[in-house]
Amino acid sequence: MFNLDPAVFTSRATISLGALEQNLTRVRAHLTGQKIMAVIKGDAYGHGLLPAARAFARAGADYLGVAQLAEALALVREWGEQPVEGEALAGHPALPPVFSWIYTPDSDLAPALEAGIELSVGDTWMIEAVARAAQAAGHAARVHLSVDSGMSREGFNLEDIPAAAQLLAEHQHAGHLEVVGIWSHLACADDPESEATTSQIAAFDEARRLAARAGLTPRLAHLSASSGVLWHPQARYDMVRPGIILYGLSPEPRRTLASDLGLRPAMRLESELLTTRQLSHRAGVSYGHTAVVEDGAVLGVVPLGYADGVPRALSNKGYVTVGEGPAAQRAPITGRVCMDQFVVRLDGPLPAGTPVVLFGDPARGEVSAAQWALASGTISYEIITRVAARVPRVYEK
Repeated sequence: MFNLDPAVFTSRATISLGALEQNLTRVRAHLTGQKIMAVIKGDAYGHGLLPAARAFARAGADYLGVAQLAEALALVREWGEQPVEGEALAGHPALPPVFSWIYTPDSDLAPALEAGIELSVGDTWMIEAVARAAQAAGHAARVHLSVDSGMSREGFNLEDIPAAAQLLAEHQHAGHLEVVGIWSHLACADDPESEATTSQIAAFDEARRLAARAGLTPRLAHLSASSGVLWHPQARYDMVRPGIILYGLSPEPRRTLASDLGLRPAMRLESELLTTRQLSHRAGVSYGHTAVVEDGAVLGVVPLGYADGVPRALSNKGYVTVGEGPAAQRAPITGRVCMDQFVVRLDGPLPAGTPVVLFGDPARGEVSAAQWALASGTISYEIITRVAARVPRVYEK
């Protein structure tokens, strides 16, 4: 992907590094001494891997969690790069330990071990692959035993834990591996009515007991992501893995708004009106004429589309904020969202270049990512992570 010139491509995702730091501080205040693994998978939920990671490190993150191993390697390699505009210029924070959990049988693990990245092991082939790489490297690899406590995704089933723990113990005794963690993931923590969370906690506790029988007593047990942090204190253990809440959004806004949690959205997707027109006749709008407006309607064109991450599902459903201050208006998306642009209906004539906030901070009167998610039938996570790479990220303190 080419880096587009922001002087030409003037739409942007403005990222508040200060909000990221404040959100982590807010999460820490919610805890009772547990360590924090700041989850920065998916290019830090679309906010930019390196600047977001350094913001969380400045705020005191104990670990950084990156799903894809290749992304974790990029983070470690680029940690010392020059700060982006908006970052503190007085040097970088120290790199916290980095944990990663997605790699395949064909992945080259040597660079990960050289970089000191801690790896998840949730299958026998993973244990053996990491142990071989550690033997070749001449030093032990730090690993976290992954447990399938009820997600039916990665990790060892309970019945397989004794054998897996025994194999890990053998490799640990041989100096190939150091088992520093045991972890799992909650499937339904955002649903207070679900009994799955209680069942998963029980399964995770049993996995820890089974591992201990094999002589494994990892210093870090971690189960909770954002929903677990907020609503299941019994599932916090030694460390938690907040994700979406660090970016200022609630994991379940129908239950609790981000503002009620003291969180501040860190991303604001911004553009400007490309052109406006007042129609002199009744007319259809955009592809398929799924919207028809009456004589005298004022329409504006925003130069972002589904290629930039604007959900096509927002066609005739979503809103954006047009203008600033008391004159700002909430304008409905009218007609189908196109690849590179969409149309909004305005209250009255406005000049080209009028600022548009697609989503941002509702405390500023802006449409929120959560509102977009609700209107398009998805979740806030998808709204922020799908903002395309071609949209420049602009950082502010």
